[in-house]
Amino acid sequence: MSKQPTILVTGVNGQVGFELARTLQGLGRVVALDRAALDLSDLAQIRATVRELKPSVIVNPAAYTAVDKAETDIDAAMRLNRDAPGVLADEAARSGAVLVHYSTDYVFDGTKGEPYVEDDATNPQNVYGKSKLAGELAIAQSGCAHLILRTSWVYGARGKNFLLTMLKLGVERPELRVVADQIGAPTWSNTIATSTSHILAQGLGANDLDWWRERSGVYHLTAAGETSWHGFAKAILEIAMGEKAPTVSPIGTSDYPVPAKRPSNSRMSCGKLTETFGLVLPDWQDALRLCMAGRCA
Repeated sequence: MSKQPTILVTGVNGQVGFELARTLQGLGRVVALDRAALDLSDLAQIRATVRELKPSVIVNPAAYTAVDKAETDIDAAMRLNRDAPGVLADEAARSGAVLVHYSTDYVFDGTKGEPYVEDDATNPQNVYGKSKLAGELAIAQSGCAHLILRTSWVYGARGKNFLLTMLKLGVERPELRVVADQIGAPTWSNTIATSTSHILAQGLGANDLDWWRERSGVYHLTAAGETSWHGFAKAILEIAMGEKAPTVSPIGTSDYPVPAKRPSNSRMSCGKLTETFGLVLPDWQDALRLCMAGRCA
């Protein structure tokens, strides 16, 4: 590993990419590229960019994340979530770089009665989940040193996400009806980026590709605790609006039909992450309060 590593970050305008460009400062030369600078649908451009920059670490938060649209936009979802990570992985294997990539709880079918662990059988129920799982497999098959970090219910103070949707609807409507029979862990984009920076600090400090190879694989990275979308919505609006918050009524998944099927259980155990890297992620409610405090400051 280079003593002054170049860290390539994709999708810098996305929720996680935006945070990564800030939290990775101090670990090396951070080159954070938006879609105009690196279009991940252009596989030839990916290869050319990686070969030009010669990064020691590639961090890839960019993805096709329009879950419902993916049901009909299959080719685009597969190109960004399967093909692009596969090319990044091939280039990392070719140059001896490390690839850090993000995946999702949607690789599971949600039927397990307890939190998922990394080696549980995958069974995605929608195109988005299938495309993300295909990306995981492409990375593993490349032979590069890699970390695949599965997360869930990502939100932040920018972009399109559940938090911002609830804040908008909270001032527009006297009552919101939100799904209460899907359970998971809302995870702040800053939590993901900060945890990633802690991992990279360890690996870059070791300055040894074998350190990464020994730890290569899939890890779950979500906030601690669990709630439903209904519980998440109530927490957001109570923090933001207090007594002025609208009524949030629970509904079932069947009462809110969408094109893509969602897992009813999105809980994932982060025990492997803690054991390997010593990271203990914050409770989702604590992280939400931090996010909201920063947004409203």
